[in-house]
Order: sequence, then C-alpha cells, then structure tokens
Amino acid sequence: MATIPITKRGAEMLKEELHRLKTVERPSVISAIAEARAQGDLSENADYDAAKDRQGFIEGRIQEIEGKLSVAQVIDPSAVDGGGKVVFGATVELEDEDSGDTVKYQIVGEDEADLKQGLINISSPIARALIGKEEGDTAEVQAPGGIRRYEVVAVSYQ
Repeated sequence: MATIPITKRGAEMLKEELHRLKTVERPSVISAIAEARAQGDLSENADYDAAKDRQGFIEGRIQEIEGKLSVAQVIDPSAVDGGGKVVFGATVELEDEDSGDTVKYQIVGEDEADLKQGLINISSPIARALIGKEEGDTAEVQAPGGIRRYEVVAVSYQ
C-alpha cells in the first residue's frame, strides 16, 4: 500500500482520536451493551441494537485510523525546504486574478483538510494546480463556474 502524506499536526489529531476511541468510547459502548443485555429479551431491545451499531462504528473507525497511521508519511512543514516552490505542507497566499481577493491555504492530507480553516486537501484541484509553482506564477484551476486563475503571492513553510 502506498504511503499517504500527513502533517505532524494531522498525525497528532488522528492519534488523539484513536486514544479517545480506545479509552473512552469503546469502554462506554461495552458498558451500554452489558446494561442492555441485563434488560432481558434482546430481539426487541432497541438499546441493545443501538449500542451494537455504535460498537461497530467505533471498531471500524479504530481500524481505519490504525490503517492510515501505519502507512502515513508524517511531514513537518517547518522542516520542509521547498526552495520557494509549493509542496505538501506549504502555506500559499493567492490572489484571484479576476476579483483581486487574496486567500491563504495550507496544503495538507485528506484527513486534516478543512476549507474554513484554510487547510486544503493535497488531491483537491486547487492544490494539484499549485504544486510546483513559485511566487509570481499563475495557477489555473478548473472550478464549477469555469477556469479561475490565481497568482501565487507568497509561499511559506510553517
């Protein structure tokens, strides 16, 4: 299986979620199943069914996180030397050539992407268009409303 890039912050977030699932959520759902079993007939016990569904979700998420962490390539953006080029982990300031609006994005892994916080997925169209660009370059991005052009104003690694 190929490695997946993730920032140091993203890996820590996944590790924290995994720890919470194993130490808080899993014991809680096991307790809920035990309580539901104590009520008797399981065939018509909605609490039991709900607890078993929750347990399935928790166990699935634990396996998913452990799988991702096992193939993750953890990258510390502050240790990256991209030579001024946009690379994974870089923070990029862009100016929309049509409107003049400026935006700032950091290119991150799939699990940590959050557009509201300025974190874009490495496989998103805008990130793919930006990879390899330098300050002063123009990136063309295919958007639902047509092609948008962004000028790379600044590239930093933090």
